[in-house]
Amino acid sequence: MLAGAHVSTAGGIDKAIDRALEIEAEAMQIFASPPQGWAFKPVSDDSAALFREKAQASNFGPVFLHGVYLVNLGTENPSNLQKGIDSLVNYMKSASSIGATGVIFHPGSHKGRGYEGVLKQTVESIQQVLSTAPDNVWLILENMAGMGNHIGAKFQELGGIIESVGDPRLKVCLDTQHCFAAGYEITTKAGIQNAMEEFDKEIGLSKLVVVHANDSKTPFASGVDRHENIGQGYMGLEGFETIIHHQAFRDLPFLLEVPGIEKNGPDRENVEILKSLRGNNNT
Repeated sequence: MLAGAHVSTAGGIDKAIDRALEIEAEAMQIFASPPQGWAFKPVSDDSAALFREKAQASNFGPVFLHGVYLVNLGTENPSNLQKGIDSLVNYMKSASSIGATGVIFHPGSHKGRGYEGVLKQTVESIQQVLSTAPDNVWLILENMAGMGNHIGAKFQELGGIIESVGDPRLKVCLDTQHCFAAGYEITTKAGIQNAMEEFDKEIGLSKLVVVHANDSKTPFASGVDRHENIGQGYMGLEGFETIIHHQAFRDLPFLLEVPGIEKNGPDRENVEILKSLRGNNNT
């Protein structure tokens, strides 16, 4: 397991590597544009080259991009749907330019129409992204917590999307907090074994390529997406130790999306906690 984190790109995308190294992260996630808006400025060739040089010099990686929060492949608004598709394509191109592994994104909300009601639109949108985007990066679906009519809170829904899209570049990011909030009791040995057996049946463990490592501010099966520092939430240190040492996760990057001890985002303290738990193999 690699202990990584989401870090800022303020001052230039290459600065993200400096920040990741400062907190001793071994992998990272970044935004390529402000996550709350559609505005996008392509990464310049010079900036992309500098990023790749820094990553190579420090032997750093893997790197992932996270799509903007406005993307909703279940929307009823055709204009917003196209904006979401275009945004994902832009992010895939940026990922390719800096040598990133892939783009993680939230599939969105069905707005009450139900999963089946938006499945065709979701599948066709993803196919459009993949047909336009570079071939050397993955598009990575993230499981959701369940609030607000989320698409993909259940493994069966993600599996249905992946099967229908039919492209090997479509992968999955498992968010620990979203899993816990959606009713998967992954903090106990029996619970995580059952959950990952279901994941393998519905999706396939070969599709799981990265983990968002977040404790939960809200109780089990709350359906609410609220992240907490590792060990300070309802999942707890023992819960994360159980997750980290399950065979499905042992070779994957874990990316922190936590508030941080000083409320400034993922920090060295949380990275160190992951590394400490990684070293405590009691299974």
